Amino acid sequence: MAEKAISLRQRALGFLSRREYSRLELKRKLAPHAEGEEEVEALLEDFQKRGWLSEERYTEQIIHARRGKYGTQRIVQELREKGVGEEAIGAALPGLKESELETARAAWAKKFGQPPVDAKDKARQVRFLASRGFRMDVIFRVLGQDED
Repeated sequence: MAEKAISLRQRALGFLSRREYSRLELKRKLAPHAEGEEEVEALLEDFQKRGWLSEERYTEQIIHARRGKYGTQRIVQELREKGVGEEAIGAALPGLKESELETARAAWAKKFGQPPVDAKDKARQVRFLASRGFRMDVIFRVLGQDED
């Protein structure tokens, strides 16, 4: 049994050495290799106490990776799906919302580059930006922008 715990610990360290994981993600990856849920929970608790498993670092990593392409809503949805707590999400939101307009403008410019010519084109551009997780107020500011 002690050997099983060691291999579970080594497996967890192997995962964490490659990239950050949320607690929920790591728990799901380790569950098939553990004898019980208590074993995984104890290991994750130990990792959190040691600072090897950090929700804040994970949140920062996801935001950094997604910020240039996606809007706040999409990033927040992904963080929730990965099991990140509302406190960590709430702490990251102000920074995300700050840069959302610039990100939306960049995504729009890369895909379209010119204002919509008719209602059909405008709907297509709105759908594109909405699918990237941008808020509607940001989308309409991007589409209503004056070209300098």
